[in-house]
Amino acid sequence: MDYQPILRQLYLDFNARHIDAVLAHMHTDVAWPNGWEGGYVAGHDEVRAYWLRQWQQINPTVEPLSFEIKPGGQIAVKVHQVIRDLSGQIVSDGQINHVYRFENGKVRTMVIEHA
Repeated sequence: MDYQPILRQLYLDFNARHIDAVLAHMHTDVAWPNGWEGGYVAGHDEVRAYWLRQWQQINPTVEPLSFEIKPGGQIAVKVHQVIRDLSGQIVSDGQINHVYRFENGKVRTMVIEHA
Protein backbone atom coordinates (compact mmCIF):
# COMPACT_ATOMS: atom_id res chain seq x y z
CA MET A 1 0.00 0.00 0.00
CA ASP A 2 1.21 3.52 -0.80
CA TYR A 3 1.15 5.44 2.48
CA GLN A 4 2.71 8.58 1.05
CA PRO A 5 -0.65 10.40 0.45
CA ILE A 6 -1.78 9.55 3.99
CA LEU A 7 1.49 10.80 5.48
CA ARG A 8 1.36 14.02 3.45
CA GLN A 9 -2.17 14.63 4.76
CA LEU A 10 -1.07 13.88 8.33
CA TYR A 11 1.55 16.63 8.14
CA LEU A 12 -0.98 19.09 6.69
CA ASP A 13 -3.45 18.22 9.46
CA PHE A 14 -0.79 18.44 12.18
CA ASN A 15 0.34 21.87 10.96
CA ALA A 16 -3.31 23.01 10.90
CA ARG A 17 -3.78 21.58 14.44
CA HIS A 18 -6.54 19.20 13.32
CA ILE A 19 -5.83 16.62 16.03
CA ASP A 20 -8.81 14.38 15.32
CA ALA A 21 -7.93 14.12 11.63
CA VAL A 22 -4.39 13.00 12.51
CA LEU A 23 -5.55 10.57 15.20
CA ALA A 24 -7.98 8.98 12.74
CA HIS A 25 -4.93 7.58 10.90
CA MET A 26 -3.26 6.26 14.05
CA HIS A 27 -3.64 2.81 15.55
CA THR A 28 -5.48 2.93 18.89
CA ASP A 29 -2.29 1.62 20.54
CA VAL A 30 0.05 3.99 18.69
CA ALA A 31 3.49 4.59 20.18
CA TRP A 32 4.44 8.20 19.49
CA PRO A 33 7.70 9.97 20.39
CA ASN A 34 7.53 12.86 22.79
CA GLY A 35 10.19 14.84 20.95
CA TRP A 36 9.62 17.85 23.17
CA GLU A 37 9.76 16.41 26.71
CA GLY A 38 11.38 13.04 25.99
CA GLY A 39 10.17 9.45 25.98
CA TYR A 40 7.04 8.16 24.28
CA VAL A 41 3.30 8.51 24.64
CA ALA A 42 0.87 5.69 23.88
CA GLY A 43 -2.65 5.73 22.52
CA HIS A 44 -4.88 8.50 21.22
CA ASP A 45 -5.57 10.14 24.59
CA GLU A 46 -1.88 10.49 25.48
CA VAL A 47 -0.97 11.79 22.00
CA ARG A 48 -3.78 14.37 22.18
CA ALA A 49 -2.73 15.51 25.69
CA TYR A 50 0.93 15.72 24.61
CA TRP A 51 0.15 17.86 21.56
CA LEU A 52 -2.16 20.16 23.51
CA ARG A 53 0.57 20.69 26.15
CA GLN A 54 3.18 21.24 23.45
CA TRP A 55 1.10 23.81 21.54
CA GLN A 56 0.64 25.85 24.72
CA GLN A 57 4.43 26.33 24.83
CA ILE A 58 5.77 26.13 21.26
CA ASN A 59 4.52 26.33 17.68
CA PRO A 60 6.04 23.58 15.51
CA THR A 61 5.49 23.13 11.77
CA VAL A 62 6.74 20.09 9.91
CA GLU A 63 6.96 19.76 6.11
CA PRO A 64 7.78 16.44 4.41
CA LEU A 65 10.68 16.66 1.95
CA SER A 66 11.16 13.04 0.82
CA PHE A 67 9.91 9.51 1.43
CA GLU A 68 11.88 6.26 1.50
CA ILE A 69 10.68 2.69 2.00
CA LYS A 70 13.07 0.98 4.40
CA PRO A 71 13.75 -2.74 4.78
CA GLY A 72 10.88 -4.29 6.69
CA GLY A 73 8.36 -1.90 5.17
CA GLN A 74 8.96 1.08 7.40
CA ILE A 75 8.65 4.48 5.77
CA ALA A 76 11.26 7.15 6.47
CA VAL A 77 10.14 10.72 5.88
CA LYS A 78 12.79 13.43 5.77
CA VAL A 79 11.14 16.55 7.15
CA HIS A 80 11.94 20.22 7.57
CA GLN A 81 10.91 21.15 11.10
CA VAL A 82 10.63 24.73 12.32
CA ILE A 83 9.85 25.33 15.97
CA ARG A 84 8.83 28.83 17.05
CA ASP A 85 8.07 30.19 20.46
CA LEU A 86 4.62 31.68 20.95
CA SER A 87 5.88 35.15 20.00
CA GLY A 88 6.97 33.80 16.60
CA GLN A 89 10.73 33.67 17.21
CA ILE A 90 12.48 30.63 15.70
CA VAL A 91 13.78 28.28 18.39
CA SER A 92 14.87 25.48 16.04
CA ASP A 93 15.07 25.07 12.26
CA GLY A 94 16.40 21.87 10.73
CA GLN A 95 15.87 18.52 9.09
CA ILE A 96 15.10 15.27 10.86
CA ASN A 97 13.74 11.88 9.85
CA HIS A 98 10.43 10.44 10.99
CA VAL A 99 10.26 6.67 10.58
CA TYR A 100 6.77 5.17 10.51
CA ARG A 101 5.52 1.62 10.88
CA PHE A 102 1.94 0.86 9.85
CA GLU A 103 -0.31 -1.89 11.15
CA ASN A 104 -3.70 -2.62 9.58
CA GLY A 105 -3.48 0.60 7.55
CA LYS A 106 -2.85 2.83 10.59
CA VAL A 107 0.30 4.41 12.05
CA ARG A 108 1.47 2.03 14.77
CA THR A 109 4.81 3.65 15.64
CA MET A 110 6.86 6.70 14.75
CA VAL A 111 10.51 7.18 15.66
CA ILE A 112 12.53 10.39 15.32
CA GLU A 113 15.98 9.98 13.80
CA HIS A 114 18.25 12.99 13.61
CA ALA A 115 19.53 13.51 10.08
